[in-house]
Amino acid sequence: MEAQDERLHKIREVVFSSLHPDPDQVGSAAAMLRGVDGVEKVDILGSGTLKVHYQLLKICLADIEGLLEKQGFHLDNRLLHKLKRALYNYTEETQRANLGVTQGEADSTQKVFVNRYRSREHGCQDDRPEHWRRYL
Repeated sequence: MEAQDERLHKIREVVFSSLHPDPDQVGSAAAMLRGVDGVEKVDILGSGTLKVHYQLLKICLADIEGLLEKQGFHLDNRLLHKLKRALYNYTEETQRANLGVTQGEADSTQKVFVNRYRSREHGCQDDRPEHWRRYL
């Protein structure tokens, strides 16, 4: 189980563009991310780079970057950083889909177990269609 927890704990670098009106864009972004659910730790590596530690079941890199962009921060869009982001986003999206996590679900772990319980063969299932269940 410990190996599974390690795979769900991610450490990624977020690189910012130097062309921004806020000279301490990295510090402002770090302060904002420290209050986000799922983000465990934020380290400032340099003048334009953050190291973000987060739990994949609660949040993914695409969500973090989307939140930063929505708040007006400028991410570095050079080719190397775009490729890294695309690779990270694809792998995290695939990993979350394999775990039964959809984007925007806060308590997804419980939903995985509920879906598994529903699909098992046992005597506690109601075979009636959904529209008939509302009337009885």
